Amino acid sequence: MDAARFLKLYEGNLIPLRTVLACLTWVLYDYFLTIEDEVRYIWTQKRCFGKFMFFWIRYYTIFLLVFDVAQIHVFALPGVTSDIVCLAINPTTRIIGAISLWSVEIIMQLRIYALFQSNKKVAAVNGILFLASIAAFLYVLIHNVTRTKALLADAVHLPLPGCPSVHLSTEWAQWVPATGYEGVLFCFAVYKAVTEAAQTFKHEKRISLYSILIRDNLLYFFSISFILVFNNLMAVGITRIPWFSFGPFHAAVGILTVRMLLNLRKATAHDVYTIGLTDIHIEGLGHDIHKGGQPTPAALSTLRFTGSPNASYATTSARKDGTVGADDPLLSGGSD
Repeated sequence: MDAARFLKLYEGNLIPLRTVLACLTWVLYDYFLTIEDEVRYIWTQKRCFGKFMFFWIRYYTIFLLVFDVAQIHVFALPGVTSDIVCLAINPTTRIIGAISLWSVEIIMQLRIYALFQSNKKVAAVNGILFLASIAAFLYVLIHNVTRTKALLADAVHLPLPGCPSVHLSTEWAQWVPATGYEGVLFCFAVYKAVTEAAQTFKHEKRISLYSILIRDNLLYFFSISFILVFNNLMAVGITRIPWFSFGPFHAAVGILTVRMLLNLRKATAHDVYTIGLTDIHIEGLGHDIHKGGQPTPAALSTLRFTGSPNASYATTSARKDGTVGADDPLLSGGSD
């Protein structure tokens, strides 16, 4: 191997040593910025799927970044790496990162399900495509691992700080299934935003839970799609973008999801409501609050509408008219 090739590999291995520390710092910084909101809005929430998923994403992300830092810096020590170790860690880092992404995609499926008023056909389509994206990811991973051994063997004996930062010509395909599936979910969110924007913004004087769902969904899908494309550009090797490790991806997915779930929980805990709708439908109670009356918001543990001094109604899942219903597993469970 010539000196230029060795120098490129050496410099490529130094970059993740620095970027992964910055990513861990970013995650911990965001953790301490939002820990007060976590205690106020999540710890006081009753046990439900949404609460479990928040804690899972929150602390699995921290675990991922600690793992990234430990793995990259320990492997940089002389004598630690070998053909077998480098071959094993290659798919391991991808799988544990994919677990984080798959967990978030489950949450996003439920949010799309809520936006489409518990449409089972939409849920079935998203569920099938989700499983297909996982199968495609694993297929590409196995295919790449079988071809990586020879590539690593050619460089692992070099005095590099860690496993060689080498990439197959087909490695860009690793995240294509996830990117494609994110695109499908994004299209669902865009469709709902476009079809309902005129009605939503025409009648509402204050932001509704429905608007928050659409806004956060669009922001999340755009950001994650950008990160996945960025990952592919790093892996493909034909751009000037060096390999930063999976640290930025792990950190961004975790932070975006935590912020998104906190926003939703805050919306159900505060006076986020809709004024001026023709009807505010309260599922399961058969009462309407008509436009002629003024609905009075109440400070409650979940989103609650009070139509008169003698009647109060509380539900928890987003509806197309700005109300919320009780069938959203991400919101079920008020405060203890």
